Amino acid sequence: MQRTGPLKVGVGVWALLVALVALVVLTFLPTPYVIQRPGPVYDTLGTAATENGEEVPLIRIEGAETFETAGTLDLTTVQVVGNRERTPSWFELALAWTDSSRAVVPLESVFPEGVTSEQRDERNAVLMVDSQHEATAAALGELGYDTGARVQVVEAVDGTPSEGLLEADDVITAIDGSPVTSAKVLRQAIQDAEGAEVSLSVLRGDEERTVSLTPEKHVEGDETVWLIGITLRTDYHFPIDVTIQLDNVGGPSAGMMFALGIVDTLTPGELNGGERIAGTGTIEADGTVGPIGGIRQKLYGAQSAGAEFFLAPESNCDDVVGHVPDGLQVIRTATLDESLAALEVIAEDGDVASLPTCGTP
Repeated sequence: MQRTGPLKVGVGVWALLVALVALVVLTFLPTPYVIQRPGPVYDTLGTAATENGEEVPLIRIEGAETFETAGTLDLTTVQVVGNRERTPSWFELALAWTDSSRAVVPLESVFPEGVTSEQRDERNAVLMVDSQHEATAAALGELGYDTGARVQVVEAVDGTPSEGLLEADDVITAIDGSPVTSAKVLRQAIQDAEGAEVSLSVLRGDEERTVSLTPEKHVEGDETVWLIGITLRTDYHFPIDVTIQLDNVGGPSAGMMFALGIVDTLTPGELNGGERIAGTGTIEADGTVGPIGGIRQKLYGAQSAGAEFFLAPESNCDDVVGHVPDGLQVIRTATLDESLAALEVIAEDGDVASLPTCGTP
């Protein structure tokens, strides 16, 4: 008779020990990934806590009549688990891979090499401030206010066509005789010139001047881009005072929801019909709604907050199709006007099934 019992027990013990060692290694071994998960949801019509814990209106307007609102216009956020100093463990990643509300993404895509967490936070804070200005300009422009937009040079880069011709704080008022009302208008006119010389009307202090320069060709992947070597900002002179209070949230993706909140606050009635509506998207002063990151996590965040409708940028539709949580209707939008039209249908108990969605013509 063969006696195999002790041998089998020994193999089993060693297998268990190997598994335990592997588990420990996978728990503490650094990984090249971080996890995105749904972050807090903030009602642009409600209040937000300051760093001191005081609750203040998220949008405060002075210098114009404001109106009572109802329901919510929620902006959604994404939280990142991990950073360069401490990445999630393989065990945490395994759990995230099985959770449809989370996403595992390469570390480099969120924290590029050479950029510290503090630098990333500072950049996102700047983007948030810029998005608030653009949202205010878009909302006030929609309501007929003159926002006094001025496109100003931040920097003229050495070794580019702008060197020696443009300076910081120059205001570009026209290109080839056409008014420049936004940085987007200027960039598009440069692209349309396709490398031909362009003439810029510039205000430097109190002096008006004209400069001519020839854009340089840059190839980015399959796309050709024409550049003159300047960084820009658009300054506004708003006729009313709009203050947006939201600490600890960065990036530009709240722009559209800010704009809707401002419009609702400045107009009679309930823009959302008293419904709980969430959304996301960058916005430009002309009302163009742009793409954002982490939209799948934002969909789940909206669902958890109780939203029935979600306004999503048309340019994010590829990431939306097939990933919509139960009970949430996603409405695609490309402009502030389209968002307002969708809210009008909802507010008037119209045919919400007819509203444009991702995956439909």
